[in-house]
Amino acid sequence: MTIANTLQLSARLDLPAYLLGISMLLIVMLVHGLALLQVAKRYEVKSFLYLSEHRYSAVAFTFYASILCLFLTHIFEIFLWGISLWAFDLLPTIAESILFSGSTYTAMGFMDDLLPVGWKMLAIIIAFSGMFAFAWTASVMISMTKNFRQAYTRLHMQKLKLPAEVIERFK
Repeated sequence: MTIANTLQLSARLDLPAYLLGISMLLIVMLVHGLALLQVAKRYEVKSFLYLSEHRYSAVAFTFYASILCLFLTHIFEIFLWGISLWAFDLLPTIAESILFSGSTYTAMGFMDDLLPVGWKMLAIIIAFSGMFAFAWTASVMISMTKNFRQAYTRLHMQKLKLPAEVIERFK
């Protein structure tokens, strides 16, 4: 088998797409994990302190600020994918690369598959990274709702003018 045949076979099997896709998937999941850990840790500590200080509205503000940070993490990851597509000259412009990455990452699929032959599998890997990231984010958001719900209920109990000892028993 000649070198030309080997290169042609690797292109037909989308091997370069697998190599780039797996590398980027690992990078994106590492970035995602680090961001989620930071957001969740900061939310847990701040919301616990605000609950102990009876600052229930501050818990809600922290919750929504944390959700915004999670959203921005996903946007950053779409940009990472887009920049990698553009850097490897797979799409003509950075804007088109980011838009294609966002369409694929979110599994919306509102764009045609613009990737060249030999790179088509990359779209599926980008979609998997988005599915993994959204699932991971959802699990973090579910864990965050406990303190948010507790603060919301305590604030409502205060508005109903329930005795402090009743409010404190609610956990």
